[in-house]
This record gives sequence, C-alpha cells and structure tokens, in this order.
Amino acid sequence: MNNTDKLHPEESKELLIVLKKRFEQNMDRHKGLQWAPIQAKLEAHPEKLRSLHEMEETGGEPDVVRYDKATDEYVFYDCSSESPKGRRSVCYDLEALESRKQHKPHHSAIGMAAEMGIEILSQEQYLELQQFGKFDTKTSSWVKTPTEMRELGGALFGDWRYGRVFFYHNGAESYYGVRGFRGSLRV
Repeated sequence: MNNTDKLHPEESKELLIVLKKRFEQNMDRHKGLQWAPIQAKLEAHPEKLRSLHEMEETGGEPDVVRYDKATDEYVFYDCSSESPKGRRSVCYDLEALESRKQHKPHHSAIGMAAEMGIEILSQEQYLELQQFGKFDTKTSSWVKTPTEMRELGGALFGDWRYGRVFFYHNGAESYYGVRGFRGSLRV
C-alpha cells in the first residue's frame, strides 16, 4: 500500500458511514466525544482514511478509543473481538522473516503495520483496549517488544484468558494461524 494514495471518494464515503455507525454503537469506548470533529479531521487527512480503510479491510474494526488533548489527535485502535483475520500468520518483524530458512510466513507484523501506516499496539495500549471488553479470547496479538528482548530473538504477544490479560514471549520468527496484531492510528 502506498500511504499517499487517496481513497476513491465513494470508498471514503462508505468508510465514514461504517466508522460513524461503529462509533455510535460503542459510546463506552469514547465517552464525551462527538463524531463531527472526528469526521472533519479524517476528511482533512485522506492518508489517515486510507490507513483506516486498510485496518477495516483486514478485519480490524477500527474505532476511536480516546482524544489526546496534548497533541489534538483522536486515537483509533483495532477493536475486533479477535486478532484481525487478515493480519494473522505473520512473524514479528523483517529480521525474523528473513531468518526463517523454510516455511516463511507471508509477512511480518511490523512490516505490515508500516505499509498500512499504523503502529502496532504497545503493552500499555493493549491493556487500555482490554478496558472496553474482552479481546483475543481465542486468538493472540503481537505487541511492541522492548529492544533488549528483540535483540535476544524474542517477541511479545498478548491475549485474554481466565478473566485477565496475559503477555507471553515467543521466538520472533514464529507464526500461528491464531496470532496476528492490532494497530493504532492517530488522527
């Protein structure tokens, strides 16, 4: 994906309808926020609409989770109940992808996120997301991994099990049909 590409006007219109409907159906995620200023920001930044379109197309169901007063930005997270289906079976990053000699996955979480123009969720963001419901009860999602851990070959992922969030480690080159990644976008 080329993040400078704009959506066709009809695609933008359809996406805004989907986002507005999701926003209205999930007011507990963004108490006190109104849709009109969010839509105005999105319309002023068509490259952000393109990223949200990619999030939607890969099954992320993006929604606003907060407004950052310090930066004057709305923050979107993937809010699909399970790790986005179109972003599963990926290893952690390019280094991990290149290290595999056989049975390489089709992509990496960090690489795919960069192409989409989004950031992979951090552990703190993943915990914030879990305040709005139970996410990844059957799947898991890669999360940003500290450099010192990544340098040792590992990577972190999280899920919801037994009434709480767990973070685990795995080799960064591993990939599973039930592990993907969740992203965030600031607008």
